Amino acid sequence: MPDMNTIVGSHDLLMITLDTLRYDVAKLEEENCPNLCGSGPWEKRHTPGSFTYAAHHAFFGGFMPTPANTDKASHVRLFHSRNTGLKTHPHTWLFDTPDIVSGFAAEGYRTICIGGVIFFTKKNPLAKVLPGYFQQSYWRMNFGVTNPKSTEHQVQHALKLLEQTAPDEKIFMFLNVSAIHGPNRYFVEGAKEDSVETQRAALRYVDEALGPLFEAMRKRSRPAYCLAFSDHGTAYGEDGYQGHRLAHDVVWTVPYREFLV
Repeated sequence: MPDMNTIVGSHDLLMITLDTLRYDVAKLEEENCPNLCGSGPWEKRHTPGSFTYAAHHAFFGGFMPTPANTDKASHVRLFHSRNTGLKTHPHTWLFDTPDIVSGFAAEGYRTICIGGVIFFTKKNPLAKVLPGYFQQSYWRMNFGVTNPKSTEHQVQHALKLLEQTAPDEKIFMFLNVSAIHGPNRYFVEGAKEDSVETQRAALRYVDEALGPLFEAMRKRSRPAYCLAFSDHGTAYGEDGYQGHRLAHDVVWTVPYREFLV
């Protein structure tokens, strides 16, 4: 585990949620994802929520997906609220605010959200809650699930924001990538419904589209630490289930990575 007390404050922070990505799909495509997996494999973890809204509340509270094992030594949290009365690891970064986003802001970070799925659209009060954690938040129609080039549009917007940010200013940038969420059938020519195969194709597209963002982060004045993971999976007919917001292993088991960009 990295010492987050040496990372928070000295590094830019990048959090990418690959909305609805299944763990089995991520593992099948490891060799085809050089940007997300170039420095190591996906880790198998369990998500704290079975759909986007629930999972992201947990993430912003400091509850990342937990290792899918019973080894307590591997269940050390990166972030933890201070003064809870619970014992914390020396490498865990403690925050005094209600959430890690405002906690990073209190450490001098500019906090930026680039939304993807419906819960980030700000089109109604409910869809304003998650973006409301951030100092700056953005959503466009072409960032959403119906656009087959959504990740490219999200990355281009992120690059513009980075160009407008002083090189020595600390940033916490969050992207909710929508392309892997259904509908993803348009990533396979002729496909009439979403499936494991269409999600695999969507992940390959996303990995390529994220390349320019990682390159831009490398050019900034400080190193960047990235957390990339899925918020939940989805069922494509397993045991008769379809979709998510339900208790099935393909929903609760997610891929997770953290790495220095």
